[in-house]
Amino acid sequence: MFTRNVIPLLEKWRSKKERKPLIIRGARQVGKTTAVDIFSKIYDQYVKLDLENIEDATLFNKDLSFDEILQSIFLSRNKSRISGKTLLFIDEIQNSPRAIAMMRYFFESARDIHVIAAGSLLEAMIGRKQISFPVGRVEYLFMYPLTFQEFLVAAQEEQLLEAYNTIPFHPFAYTQALKCFHRYCLIGGMPEIVRHYLDSKDIVALTGIYQGLMTSYRDDVSKYARNSTMIGIIRHAIESAPFEAGKRIKFQGFGNSQYRSREMGEALRTLERTMLVYLVYPTTAVTLPILADRKKSPRLQFLDTGLINYLAGLQDYYFHMEDLHSVYKGVLAEHIVGQELLAHDAMKPGRLSFWVREKRQSVAEVDFVIGCKGEIIPAEVKSGKSGSLRSLHQFVDRSNHPFAIRLYAGPLEKHEVVTPGGMPYTLLNLPYFLAGKLYEYADWLVG
Repeated sequence: MFTRNVIPLLEKWRSKKERKPLIIRGARQVGKTTAVDIFSKIYDQYVKLDLENIEDATLFNKDLSFDEILQSIFLSRNKSRISGKTLLFIDEIQNSPRAIAMMRYFFESARDIHVIAAGSLLEAMIGRKQISFPVGRVEYLFMYPLTFQEFLVAAQEEQLLEAYNTIPFHPFAYTQALKCFHRYCLIGGMPEIVRHYLDSKDIVALTGIYQGLMTSYRDDVSKYARNSTMIGIIRHAIESAPFEAGKRIKFQGFGNSQYRSREMGEALRTLERTMLVYLVYPTTAVTLPILADRKKSPRLQFLDTGLINYLAGLQDYYFHMEDLHSVYKGVLAEHIVGQELLAHDAMKPGRLSFWVREKRQSVAEVDFVIGCKGEIIPAEVKSGKSGSLRSLHQFVDRSNHPFAIRLYAGPLEKHEVVTPGGMPYTLLNLPYFLAGKLYEYADWLVG
């Protein structure tokens, strides 16, 4: 068991005067339950329910008052109510709509009990069964696969971690950080994979775990697909998504299928609710707000880059490369940056945006755009120092600020650049292993 970035956020939640029941949202197997188990150690008493267990689910399904249900919970664990020192964790809460409804009563009538809930299929059930948590009575945290920063913690790379968290990054640690980041990209951030890899350092031994994860995702489909027809369509979407990840997609015929746009769109949006995929829509804006244009084709982001590597047979490439952008036409470099950015803020659902300017004779596309100090900052993922920045230049020519970022396999540098249109700007060349710090470096750049 290794710590996660949500643990300090859980500790902050615990100390709130107006604390509400907390709902942890995230895809299956990203470590929600383990994080709560770790956090529980600071409590005098830990009461854990798993609503996939019939006996635990029945506690909420009886025709009892809230106080009687609360007493039943403590009696079932042979424990008593200890004010302010008890953590109640309700796992797989999507299996009991009544347990979800009960969250408001924990807030209104039992604030002395600290309550956390989670569920591996929670997102899909919210959409399918149209269940909802009581508005204003709960708060949320969002969890994703391990970030590079969390990987450094798990790998006990203390010096690299210190360098990673220091802005600006010191060049002495560049080579080792790049090597470690490639290793992280190779295996991905799924907690079980990371744990087994750090124990054995054996990539081949991970095969069964990767396959087991994908099998569990495919098996889950029957639990949230609305009918038997959609089961087959969603399973096709799951199996095809890793091969389409990082690319702009069309719903019609997705994954070399005969499925129509409407049914495949429904399938991919269902998977988006499970947080297995993300449909990243472009913006045409160069000033805030960043408004997604849903009439344009989205780019597909998959749950984890390590799973993509395994399924696409790309793992061998990692042992012979110096630049991640050289693998899979640069798609993986962009994808891992997206994965890092999604996990940037656990307090709200992850959002990614990229910029496009589409004309008949010319298309410009910047990989990512982020908001910073009232401006939209463009960030392009490019190989080496000589990669073309044509799209980045077009964005700068149209924006009202002189800043841009390039993520690449090179050291941290600032350059003064002039676009072909004559617009001067400051370009921050950022090693792509610092993608998780992109917002902080944007602040540093703009000053």
